[in-house]
Parts: sequence; C-alpha cells; structure tokens
Amino acid sequence: MNIHEYQAKSILANYGVPILRGKVAYTADEAIKVASELGGALWVVKAQIHAGGRGKAGGVVLCRSSEEVHQAAKKLLGNHLVTHQTGPKGQEVRRLYIEEGCDFTQELYLSLVVDRTQQCLSFVASDAGGMDIEEVSQKTPTKILTLPIDPASGFQPYHGRKLAYGLGLKGEEAKALGQLAQNLYQSFHALDANLIELNPLVITKTGSLVALDAKVTFDDNGLFRHPEIEQLRDEAEEDASELEATRQGLSYVKLGGNIGCMVNGAGLAMATMDIIKLHGAEPANFLDVGGGASRDKVATAFKLILADSNVEAILINIFGGIMRCDIIAEGIISVAKEVRLTVPMVVRLQGTNEKEGKKILAESQLAIIPANDLSDAAAKVAEAAREAA
Repeated sequence: MNIHEYQAKSILANYGVPILRGKVAYTADEAIKVASELGGALWVVKAQIHAGGRGKAGGVVLCRSSEEVHQAAKKLLGNHLVTHQTGPKGQEVRRLYIEEGCDFTQELYLSLVVDRTQQCLSFVASDAGGMDIEEVSQKTPTKILTLPIDPASGFQPYHGRKLAYGLGLKGEEAKALGQLAQNLYQSFHALDANLIELNPLVITKTGSLVALDAKVTFDDNGLFRHPEIEQLRDEAEEDASELEATRQGLSYVKLGGNIGCMVNGAGLAMATMDIIKLHGAEPANFLDVGGGASRDKVATAFKLILADSNVEAILINIFGGIMRCDIIAEGIISVAKEVRLTVPMVVRLQGTNEKEGKKILAESQLAIIPANDLSDAAAKVAEAAREAA
C-alpha cells in the first residue's frame, strides 16, 4: 500500500526522522492560509500523488510570496501531473502539501528496502541525491552504496558509521546520520514496511539533517496489524480494477500488455506470464483466483479482465486441485454469455474434473480455443491476439 508524502512524513516523524513544518491543502485558498500559518518568506507547494518524479514534472514549486503560493496551487489542483511513473495520462492532483522552505548545502539519498537477493533489509545511499538519482544509478553506479543488514544481528552502530563515512560525512553530521539510519530500521520493522525512502535528505546550512521528501510503502499482508495506517489509503490514487479485486478477495495487478490472464495459484500465474512473453506477447495482468474460488469469484475475475481495453485475447490457465475444472468452466461460460465476449479466448484445464470441464466448454457453442498444455496455450493465445489486432 502506498501513502502520500505528507502522511509518510507524519508517521516517520514519530520515529525521530527530522522533517520541516507543513500542512495539507485541498484548495488554493487553503494553501494561502497554510503558508500564513507557517510564516516565513519561503514555501514549497508540492503536488500529492502516488508517483515519483514530481519535481521534474513541475509538481514541486518554490514560492516567495502568498500570491505565488496561490498561483501554484491553482495551477496544480485539478490538473493531471505526468511523470515517468504515472504513464501518459498522468495523475490528477487533488491535494497539496505546503511546506516551509529550507536552505541546504548538499542533497543525499537514503533508503531502506527489502533486498530479496540478500534475503535481508538493505540500506541504499548516495551522496548524489535529488531529482536525478535514477540517472546516477545508471550512469555512475559507483556513487550508490548498498549496505545489507544481517537479520541475526539487526542494526548495529557500526552500520550507521559505515553509511555516514560512505556518504563523506564526519563529526556531528556522521553521528546524526547514524542515528537516523537506526530510526529508519526500527520504523521499518514496526510499520511492516516494504520501502522507506528519503530523497532528498539534505544537510542544512546549520549542519542538520532534514528529510525534504519521504516515501513509505507497506506490506499489504501486514495491514491487519495497522488499522491506523490502512485508514490512510487514498483509493482515488489506486487502479479501480485492483481495488475491486481486493474487495472480492482476488490477487490482481494491472499490467500494460494485451493478453488477459486468469490463473489459480501465484506460481502458476508467474509461469503463465513468463511463457506468454516467451511466445512474443505481453500479459495484461496478473490475476490469481486462488485455490478454492467459487463460481461468483471466477465471474468477477473474468469481468476484471474484460474491463481492460488493452486486452486483445484471454488465456485461462487452471490446474484443478481444490478448485474443480467444471466449476471454472461454468463460470467462464456464464460470464462470456453475459458480457458478449468479443476477444478470442484460450482455455487450458487440467486436474480435478478435467474431462467434465472440457466437455462443458465444448458444448457451450462459444468460440473457445482449447489447449493441451501451457506452452500450447501460450502459443495459441499469442497467435489469436496477433490475428485479432
């Protein structure tokens, strides 16, 4: 689950992460009011969307007067901000974060991530933080420091010193960075996070560390322990199909391809997507209906796939264990007739009640393409999509 920058900062501040004063605003008039409450002569107006690259896209505006705050708010609110993470349609800006300005001497990058290669949490840091951190990682990877933390020992003081010295910090700055890293590690575990990222983390002219931007993502499987965090969910920032799937107990992730996939089992779903790509097509989604899905759940899954306008063909790949192939077949036929299926569909059924399921599909009088195995199914659906296009 993702949250907005201002929400991430509010949470991390409780764990000792230094932030600047700021407040959310939903209208241009509210933005002026917040700037007045903050005082000073320098403010930053920030678009709040669940995407990175806001600065380059014009979503972060430095203002030196109330009028500039008002104009920046009017320009951003209600408009779509297009970044490298939003896609060409962009994301509508519905709220702003008005933050006091800050003079700084250096921008750093610091994050804590789940490192699946090392099977632990790892810090990633750089002394070249800021808007161009992606280019830094590609063009000068030597500027990126990665520090895995052994879960047996957890975070130790020497980890903080290693990070600080790797960033070229000394004295009080190094001490502050070590303490900040320890705070991030503690908060990561306490929050069931997937990622905590501070970019930029700046050194002010007075030598203090301040997180000018913060991003936190959470493990959905741990949200039952954090109802206060789940309340921060902004459904307007999430894909409508994915939200509906969550409500229906389905694992669904929308992708950018042309082959709609419905599979039971996460591992089988991953294998299905891989073999679709092997045959020259692209999966439109990840969709796992689970091992014991009902006919209604299958119908809901089918509707989610068909709601995607990019889908040019559908591959249904079911291994019947707990789930019976005949139930899947009945669900497929029911929904296909209801929505008047207009794209080719390849079905591979194997397992419990396989013969009954195949018979039901064969007698349905629908244009269903049967497949014998996974490779055969992928080849047929890729070809069907090319012909349909």
